[in-house]
Amino acid sequence: MSRFNLSAWAVRHQALVLFFIVVLAATGAWSYTKLGRNEDPSFTVKVMVVTAVWPGATADEMNRQVADPIERRLQTLASLDYVKTYTRPGFVALQVVLRDDTPPADVGELWYQVRKKVGDIKGDLPAGVIGPSFNDEYSDVYIAVFTLIAPEAKEADLVAAAERARMGLLRVPDVEKVELIGEQARRIFVDISNAKLAQLGLTPQTIIEALSRQNAVVPAGFYDTRSERVTLRVTGALEGVEAVKAVPVAANGRALRLGDIAEVSAGLEDPPSFRVRKTGERALGLAVAMKTGANVIALGEHLAAAADALRRELPVGFDLSQVTNQAEVVEEAISEFLFKFAVAVSIVLVVSFLSLGFRTGVIVALAVPLTLAGTFTAMLAFGIDLQRVSLGALILALGLLVDDAIIAIEMMVVKIEQGWERAKAATFAWESTAFPMLFGTLVTAAGFLPVGLAASSTGEYAGGIFKVIAIALIISWFVAVIFTPFLGLHLLPKSLEAKAKRFGHDEHAIYQTPAYERLRRIIRLAMRRKRMVVAATLLLLVGAGIGLKLLPQQFFPSSTRPELLAELRGPEGASFALADAEARRIEALIADDPDVAWYTTFIGAGAPRFFLAFNPTLPNPNYALVLIQTRDEAARERVHAKLLQQAGQAEGAATLRVSRLELGPPVGYPVQFRVSGTELADIRRTAEDLRNVMRADRRTRDVDLDWGERAKTIELKVDQDRARLLGLDTSDVALALQMLLSGYEATQVREGTRQVSVMLRAAPEDRTALERIDDLVVASRDGRAIPVSQVARVVYGAEDPIIWKRNREMVLTVRADVAPGVQGPDVTADLLKRLPAEMKPLPPGVRIEAGGAYEESARANDALFAVFPLMVVAMLVLIMIQVQSFSRTVLVFVTFPLGLIGAVGALMIAREPFGFVAILGVIALGGMIMRNTLILVDQIDQDLANGSSMSEAILEATVRRARPVVLTALAAVLAFIPLTTNVFWGPMAYAMIGGLTMATVLTLVFLPAFAALWFKVGDPRVEGCDRRHVVPDGAGCEAAGAEPGPYAG
Repeated sequence: MSRFNLSAWAVRHQALVLFFIVVLAATGAWSYTKLGRNEDPSFTVKVMVVTAVWPGATADEMNRQVADPIERRLQTLASLDYVKTYTRPGFVALQVVLRDDTPPADVGELWYQVRKKVGDIKGDLPAGVIGPSFNDEYSDVYIAVFTLIAPEAKEADLVAAAERARMGLLRVPDVEKVELIGEQARRIFVDISNAKLAQLGLTPQTIIEALSRQNAVVPAGFYDTRSERVTLRVTGALEGVEAVKAVPVAANGRALRLGDIAEVSAGLEDPPSFRVRKTGERALGLAVAMKTGANVIALGEHLAAAADALRRELPVGFDLSQVTNQAEVVEEAISEFLFKFAVAVSIVLVVSFLSLGFRTGVIVALAVPLTLAGTFTAMLAFGIDLQRVSLGALILALGLLVDDAIIAIEMMVVKIEQGWERAKAATFAWESTAFPMLFGTLVTAAGFLPVGLAASSTGEYAGGIFKVIAIALIISWFVAVIFTPFLGLHLLPKSLEAKAKRFGHDEHAIYQTPAYERLRRIIRLAMRRKRMVVAATLLLLVGAGIGLKLLPQQFFPSSTRPELLAELRGPEGASFALADAEARRIEALIADDPDVAWYTTFIGAGAPRFFLAFNPTLPNPNYALVLIQTRDEAARERVHAKLLQQAGQAEGAATLRVSRLELGPPVGYPVQFRVSGTELADIRRTAEDLRNVMRADRRTRDVDLDWGERAKTIELKVDQDRARLLGLDTSDVALALQMLLSGYEATQVREGTRQVSVMLRAAPEDRTALERIDDLVVASRDGRAIPVSQVARVVYGAEDPIIWKRNREMVLTVRADVAPGVQGPDVTADLLKRLPAEMKPLPPGVRIEAGGAYEESARANDALFAVFPLMVVAMLVLIMIQVQSFSRTVLVFVTFPLGLIGAVGALMIAREPFGFVAILGVIALGGMIMRNTLILVDQIDQDLANGSSMSEAILEATVRRARPVVLTALAAVLAFIPLTTNVFWGPMAYAMIGGLTMATVLTLVFLPAFAALWFKVGDPRVEGCDRRHVVPDGAGCEAAGAEPGPYAG
């Protein structure tokens, strides 16, 4: 290994090295322009939604007859974590959630298995069930959402304009799909009075059959000639309102036009199932998804140009506006990070110039763009985009990637000052520290290994930290051993040779300055008081461990994006109209607020996933979301406080939750407890008890249940014998009532590419209030009008309008937001300790499990620490390969936890939480610290090989390595400062600043003391003894038979 010297090769082949520098710089610049830009790193949302519809079924029937068979089948799926089931009357949605450690490459095959398994039992589901249908695009992120409004236009014109806009946006390069959202389904209503039915002797079923027969598409066959086959067609299928009016209906032996006995008209779904508004105006939404690997900023520019072109084509009164713009967010985020990056680069350069001199600093400065050029090239090759994680990792790496260059050039400077020829001095770093630097670099990269290999969504999200830092550090080593010697050969000042003449080629003279002598005295004192120093360090570690428990715990922080989410939930069973009215109340509150740029309202379901960590809400008529775009972060906080005050006043019929967007994998409410069991009454009582405990905690707010209220029901108890005597059965009564109250879908007509439902319903005068249901009239099959009260009695009751289950067990979730400055995991952990004492004993079979940020944080940390042993093994292997000594491996590894001391102190001082990102920083600190230790231990071994005693080798190696250790630590610490203001990276930056600062001090004090203790070295009480002798305690140079050495002061 020592026979080949890469630095010497670079000195001998200078033209080739210069060529490589130019090529690397050009390639890096080109790669930077080609790197994708995104807000967040992509990660696989391992959730699929399976839905089914069964018109007329109760929530309990949907649960038992539809949901349960599907759940049983899904439980045989490999890699399944859990199935979360939401059931309401006539509808069920099952969220199939895969285990967090499921490889992303396997997800597609697993979704195929879901389709196959559920498809196998489709025939076993009750007659009338529509579906199941599958949505494995639940995780799609829409990088832009547009709204189209036209206050004076008809709905059909608005839809037509939206379709044209959709087609225009689809033509933009790199657009994968454009979803039209908020379209109200068109309907053809057939309104007929109950009296008319009775007069003509008609039943609803008669009209339904007439419409179905007329609208049937039946093949008429074909006619074969000698040379061709001619297909026969029979026209007459329904294609619009006039065709429906013309449908013949047989009544009392006569054929009547439907339009003559009923009012036939076109309209919209009533009540609507989903609606979108922009700043209070009826709107349609256009959600744009991007192709994988595209550049979101470039696509944003293309979309803006396409939108401008579309606006020019729209009729007067139509307005197309963009309500979410990920490209703009990404551009701002990248600009902010590039500014922080430039600040960090400037800091590193200033440190280099001030500590090493201008020309030496220039060499270190040039190492930065060369390393970054190589890093950008590798990132392009490995498909790593510029986004939140990779940009932060680049800034973290910046503080580390100059380390090797500083060490190499500092070593070259020292040797020139000692009288070496430049060419020979340029090659010395390779001979002396190249491989300690290499293995130190690999050890540093290994410190980030847990997040790189963590088998979880969080690991997938943040795993780019390991990749980017490992790439940058490895490239920085090659730059240090190839390009830095070349640059040093040409750029180091001539004054170094003059300095060598002044010192008289004494290799020890440069370490005899007053500053170095003061450092020697400190190190000697530490070695003399070695037991005290080691004990004090251990006490500091114990204190740091205790302090760690006192730090607030966090999963991921909230985003700094200016959007606010105002979510409204009416009581279970509430109507769409109530949700609409409640949304208008919030709209009125913010309409004239100067802090609000615009707002978009979604009623009946959530917004599309416009942000990676945003989970769309499943369809629910009692739900509304007002997505508020504020002008900046400060404005967001003012609007947030205003709406929180509104929520606290408990006005209106719906609960209001106001929240910011989250970073990292989505969590929802930060505090959640799942109450599960078999008996719903026990579950409900336990959940209400738990809710009371949570409400009494001042750290929580807006505590509620995800389902709890029972909804009103009306049950008609049909007297079957009497109904049969009157020519009725249960289906007749149900069909008539559905027609009279909400309408019945008789058939569908075709209008272009759309299917329009034909709804048979009672005339307006017959549609009555619930309290008059006894007065409703049902037509018998022989045409008699029979009041409902003659065949059935009305029973008023209540039922659970929705049912939530998890893995087939009923689950009621108690959830809450937290007060400002409070972390969800802290509140959850404290409540878990208090619940046994403050709650009634749990009924048999009832369990309480923590969810929310507490559960997600625990999962992420478990995945992280599962890889921790592998990281330790990798580090030990790398250290052992380099030092090839058990004792020295221990000496290096014992410094691993030293960073914790400063990290905890820095987090406490800065009042930053100890979250997932901070944990990564603390773990990675171990690798950074051991890198310096490894180089220092290697220097000790070199001094021992040159004849020094162990005592003097420890002392002088520490002295000689002090400057590069301090410089590299200082460069890293100062480079991290710009990240402290970032909400995502701030905790890690503070942890690493504090950890590296304290660890650097301890490397120069604790390590010599521990080495002296570990190797049982005597205490050198008398300064300047010859370094070939070990001086026993209490003895001077003469006692050791030694002459005063060259370091005598």
